[in-house]
Amino acid sequence: MSDSTTCSVCTSIPRFIVLTGGPGAGKTAVLEIARRSLSARVAFLPEAASIIYGGGFLRRTSLPGKKAAQRAIFHVQREQERMIEDETIVHAALCDRGTVDGLAYWPGAEADYFREIGTTREAELARYHAVIHLRTPSATHGYNHQNPLRIEDAAKAHAIDTRLLSVWDGHPQRYVIESQDDFMLKLETAMRLIEKLVSST
Repeated sequence: MSDSTTCSVCTSIPRFIVLTGGPGAGKTAVLEIARRSLSARVAFLPEAASIIYGGGFLRRTSLPGKKAAQRAIFHVQREQERMIEDETIVHAALCDRGTVDGLAYWPGAEADYFREIGTTREAELARYHAVIHLRTPSATHGYNHQNPLRIEDAAKAHAIDTRLLSVWDGHPQRYVIESQDDFMLKLETAMRLIEKLVSST
């Protein structure tokens, strides 16, 4: 059964659950397992940054270039969420990152980011039912560059992971899953949590 299966009783706004974390944290693997076991009940929103960069958006290192990319990522993410809200066919949506993630990549002050995208941190935090943060492993504990869109080395990935931890601080239902030597344990922990959150929607 696909994500587009109509649910005749889904009349309320779906709850959005964010899966976040630095590069190499294992989000892709967790989302793939979740998709196989939960697709009949949950919508899956792909990472907006991958849509943007994978689609050919100019990846500039200039200040205007970085800001343009984050604005584009925000709006793609928002439109995906709005589509799920307007369709009213599922109770929950699992998001590969959320709109607050952009703040960790923004090349400027927090106030500047939210002014540019026309919202507030409080409003964006409130959009999400729960946030699951998968921590990025160190270079000696499994960090790799298998994703062709990943440009960060282990040190930069860890720095991004730390910033992501900070920008989501204050969310009333945030769960942090630390990196482990055995990735399967991390994956199982994440899946149990996702299943619990979905079943509560």
